[in-house]
Amino acid sequence: MPLYVSDRQIVLPGDAIATRDYNVGGSIYWDGDVAYSAVVGLINVKGERDVEVIPLSGIYKPRIGDVVIGYIIDIGLTGWIVDINSPYQAYLPVQEATLKPIDLTSVDLKSLLNIGDVVLARIIDFNLTKDTPVTLTLKEARLGRIEGGTLVEIDASKVARVIGRRGSMVGIFSEELNCDVTVGQNGRIWVRCKDPADESFTARMIKFIEAESHTSGLTDRVRSIVSQYRANKKISVPSISPH
Repeated sequence: MPLYVSDRQIVLPGDAIATRDYNVGGSIYWDGDVAYSAVVGLINVKGERDVEVIPLSGIYKPRIGDVVIGYIIDIGLTGWIVDINSPYQAYLPVQEATLKPIDLTSVDLKSLLNIGDVVLARIIDFNLTKDTPVTLTLKEARLGRIEGGTLVEIDASKVARVIGRRGSMVGIFSEELNCDVTVGQNGRIWVRCKDPADESFTARMIKFIEAESHTSGLTDRVRSIVSQYRANKKISVPSISPH
């Protein structure tokens, strides 16, 4: 029952991962009874039988239920076209933008959302037969137009690393700096802090986490850096190690 890789190992396309005795997921393909990596990726071994290949780079592939951060790029007769950092554009129908009924004959949609506005939304449909395959909603308490704060963009494949296990990574910024970090599954992150200096530092730390996502012990390193920064606001984000 061979497992050809170890946890946190970096693999290349074509590297053997494991046989069918394991539950192999992520970016892989099967050749006979052996799973191979389809990408440059990071191995995540979960338990005794679960193995995942996490791409180290890649595009965002929409999924129903994902929370995403998007830019309004066009306004139609009945809704908005939204850039969600994906090959697939998204559509936000007016009935999914507000709880109030809207009379389209008398309301200018620009008064609700205009081109350039940023929204925190949830994907409620993904259908490749449509001209705009992704459908969004804002009709949840924490969703809607984003105002203030700082937006950070990372590779969508690194989102899980920035969040951390059970939210451990983003929790560091909340616990240590009282910053609210909202992570969109499409690789866009909204940072809000009471102190603008903390906001800038947190944004740079997120980029640091993205670059160092392949390294072990990253959560402890980040916690140490943030703790030092809280004690001495002059500390800078460490340089990114070559790899």
